[in-house]
Amino acid sequence: MEQINTKEHKLSLPEILGLLVADGMVSQTVADALIAERRGQRSDTHPLTLIAKRNLKSLLPPHKLLHLDSLTEWLAVRVGLEYYHIDPLKIDFSAVTNVMSNDYAARFGILPVQVTPSEVVIATSEPFLREWENVLKHTQRREIRRVIANPDDISRYLVEFYSLARSVKNAAQTDRQNRVGQTSFEQLVELGKTKQQFDANDQHIVTIVDWLWQYAFELRASDIHIEPRRDLGLVRFRIDGVLHQVYQIPMSVMVAMTSRIKLLGRMDVIEKRRPQDGRIKTRTADGQEVELRLSTLPTAFGEKLVMRIFDPEVLVRDFSELGFSDEDRERWEKMTSQPNGIILVTGPTGSGKTTTLYSTLKQLATPEVNVCTIEDPIEMVEPAFNQMQVQSGIDLNFVDGLRALMRQDPDIIMVGEIRDLETADMAIQAALTGHLVLSTLHTNDAPSAITRLLDLGVAPFMINSTVLGIMAQRLVRTLCPHCKRSLSVRADENELWNDLVAPWKTSHPPQFQHETGCLECRMTGYQGRIGIYEILLMSPELRKLVTPTTDVARIREVAYREGMKPLRISGAIKVAAGTTTLDEVIKVAPPAD
Repeated sequence: MEQINTKEHKLSLPEILGLLVADGMVSQTVADALIAERRGQRSDTHPLTLIAKRNLKSLLPPHKLLHLDSLTEWLAVRVGLEYYHIDPLKIDFSAVTNVMSNDYAARFGILPVQVTPSEVVIATSEPFLREWENVLKHTQRREIRRVIANPDDISRYLVEFYSLARSVKNAAQTDRQNRVGQTSFEQLVELGKTKQQFDANDQHIVTIVDWLWQYAFELRASDIHIEPRRDLGLVRFRIDGVLHQVYQIPMSVMVAMTSRIKLLGRMDVIEKRRPQDGRIKTRTADGQEVELRLSTLPTAFGEKLVMRIFDPEVLVRDFSELGFSDEDRERWEKMTSQPNGIILVTGPTGSGKTTTLYSTLKQLATPEVNVCTIEDPIEMVEPAFNQMQVQSGIDLNFVDGLRALMRQDPDIIMVGEIRDLETADMAIQAALTGHLVLSTLHTNDAPSAITRLLDLGVAPFMINSTVLGIMAQRLVRTLCPHCKRSLSVRADENELWNDLVAPWKTSHPPQFQHETGCLECRMTGYQGRIGIYEILLMSPELRKLVTPTTDVARIREVAYREGMKPLRISGAIKVAAGTTTLDEVIKVAPPAD
């Protein structure tokens, strides 16, 4: 192994390539060619970045691509320091940026990433530049621990962390200066009347809100929560169904951020006593259109704001990408290809019902048919549909909206949700007069939707003559394809598997895949979500069972016999395919009775 020069110096391209050649990862020919190509060129680019741009593959099995993160991890091992992946969700911006000035950090290309009472962790990509270490140890009076991080990440986050911390600090300072003497509610209302929205349009607040959206898009967040607490505000992202705390901000800054977002969503900025809804259309850094649905809620400590992020790309997904098996798709298309009748999708909030319905309508919305929807609110604006939103303020509810839609010569109607008997009756009338109606219900499984309709007061003969089928669904997190691995079956997993599939006499458990955690999935082991489905097709035998005293267990039993797979079995199939884990399926799917 080639010896490393540990004297004070910056890493050079020949030095790094020499170490890679010595470790058998790069050939001498490739190294010489790259050195020759760069000879005479002056550049501030880190040598690891230069090598990563060549897209070389390691000569060592399994011949992985030498991307920047893998090269950085290799360097950390080579110089005997810890490798550190900078995850902005796990860093306290205020604490780390107080360690040193922006100029000092930029001068040495270092970035504080963690501060504790006993030590400060500093990320660097130059392991042999150490003149800053003793100075920092003296000023901080704590131990300094150096870690190796991706040079591009250090450059990027050095700018972003300090910029964000500066914006938060300046916004809080501006707010304190502007709010002197303005403590009564009447004065705040008067301020709004004169349109002096200095806080919402302040450049520092604009920067913070832009940063918030940027990271939410990058991290595939589905929701952004801005929550007031007694002394501070919390920012949390929901990623793959799980909430992660992102940042704590001063209350005054949180209020200004909420005002900024409400302003952009054309909401009443002054009104904080009642819930409001709004929407914003924006673009990601790569130009992709994204829609955010806003919802505010007055709480004990102030106004809470939730932004649900809708990616229009979900509407063009293939059903297999949504998690439909070939059999699921066949059963679903058998229902949706009918000219008239009612199709119901059931499941709790956040189970993917909207995505399934929109994806289905997108495929059904050919130039020959008229697709109309009535929603509360409109989840995603889609040019192929005629969409109408419920407006409670002017007494436009689902029933009135449906009545209006019936006069619009529709072929296919989507009703956001059947909540009461009136809406159910109108949907049934639409189906009886030759329309295909799609809607949602909140029930645990597909058979329970029939009893829910009966509970609402729908006559059994009406259900029999209109309902084509019901689909229940859930979303499970999918294993990260980059780090999932097979392990021998544990005793508890064997027991779980047997509980899951016992009624179905399924074979012995397969070789399960397990979550591990890597940079691609932010060390969670999961990346993305996929649907599991329970599809009930109404048959002549099932229709006979729909009576005023319907036994849901009997309906379930007959449906199973006719080919309906319960949610947990649908999940078990995905476990066997290595798509998800047993724990995920058990967590989201109700037991198969």
